Amino acid sequence: MNKQNFRIIFMGTPDFATESLRMLHTKGFNIVSVITAPDKPAGRGRKLQESAVKKYAVANNIHILQPTNLKSETFIKELENLKADLQVVVAFRMLPETVWSMPKFGTVNLHASLLPQYRGAAPINHAIINGENKTGVTTFFIEKEIDTGNIIFKKEIEILPDENAEELHNKLMTIGGKLIIKTVEAIMNNTVKIISQKELLKDAEIIKPAPKIFKNDCEINWGNSTNQIYNFIRGLSPYPAAYTNIANEKHFILKIFKAERNIEKHTFKSGNIISDNKSFIRITTADGYIDIKELQLQGKKRMQVKEFLNGFDISGYQIVNKR
Repeated sequence: MNKQNFRIIFMGTPDFATESLRMLHTKGFNIVSVITAPDKPAGRGRKLQESAVKKYAVANNIHILQPTNLKSETFIKELENLKADLQVVVAFRMLPETVWSMPKFGTVNLHASLLPQYRGAAPINHAIINGENKTGVTTFFIEKEIDTGNIIFKKEIEILPDENAEELHNKLMTIGGKLIIKTVEAIMNNTVKIISQKELLKDAEIIKPAPKIFKNDCEINWGNSTNQIYNFIRGLSPYPAAYTNIANEKHFILKIFKAERNIEKHTFKSGNIISDNKSFIRITTADGYIDIKELQLQGKKRMQVKEFLNGFDISGYQIVNKR
């Protein structure tokens, strides 16, 4: 079967998915439709915003569907009429079985971890937060339980010591696109050799989850070790961003995007703010310090620490740790 006869439906929404779509399209695969999220209001004007995947599809004249209900009879009928041989899913919603089981060759998913580790919505963030030194991408066939299907291919990469979630995301996005090409070609040429995730688990190996991260999950616990806090900051940077609460006469939320760590004995209580009010802000941890380099006060723009201190007197402020 050649590329033009092999009919593919692509499902995805954010930038991470767009690179896989772009690679499939530029390599000449027959993408008969793109399925993406409905347009959503965003920004101060609440104008409708198209997903990154939709923008690419529109620019390249690819057929688009934006269902609000993946189980609706209308949507299911539209999928059936497309007569896809394969569905490719990258960063999309959980699919009902009637959808993922429809194509002759099944539905494949790209996941940003080395499965079976870090199943869930936020694998990139959790891998960094947990201090991992490696991660990767995995392609697998979708089954009933989320992120548990038979594995097709994996690609492992190193997580650099100071790498943040955005930097790792961008690396995995490109590597993932290449793995999607390799996966689709293997399926099309009938050379796939799958492996069960259960076979990859070592004796007594604990599976680390990667659940969705909410705002309340992002508050820094200054009682943790320096390394734990440093990994937490970079694992949430730039989005959704680690934060801390500071208070004097007023209370503010302070997001931290970039920091440096210093493991050193001291006699201060954890969560103590040290600053010359000109060039540095240092916060004590259980076994050292975190030097803040880039931050954002609620209602203000993101800025370097010196710029921030030019307009904000932090003397007298204390950490209010709610965790």
